[in-house]
Amino acid sequence: MAAKLSDDTQVAMPLRNILSIIAGVAIATWAYFGIIERINNLETEQTLMSSDLEKNTEFRIKWPRGEMGALPADAEQFMLIEHIAGELEKLSKDIEEGKAPYDQQQALTLQFYETRINKLEKSIDELKDRIVNQHYEAMNGKNGKH
Repeated sequence: MAAKLSDDTQVAMPLRNILSIIAGVAIATWAYFGIIERINNLETEQTLMSSDLEKNTEFRIKWPRGEMGALPADAEQFMLIEHIAGELEKLSKDIEEGKAPYDQQQALTLQFYETRINKLEKSIDELKDRIVNQHYEAMNGKNGKH
């Protein structure tokens, strides 16, 4: 007895089995698409993390070199450093030329003392001359009386 199958072949199966098969296929389809969705989510997350990692590596290398710009606070600090460096350069030049502000004050003080010392020396010389002249006159007066 050979069984001939055709589109008219009838299969007898209880309704409970047919519903079980339909439910099993539905659950399997739902599970399959759930797994596919989860895999897609993980792949997307991995791709984003990989992109972030590349950007982080680039930032980590280029930021200290100044290739990615600078913070406003850094720019302000650089301006202050440049200003201070210019002031230091001016002061160094003035010091080398003897024109430093402290040296100028010191030079004025020394000039004042020099003027005072010269006046005092002149006064001392005048006093010495007077004393010598008075002594000479007194000696001449004694010598002239004898």
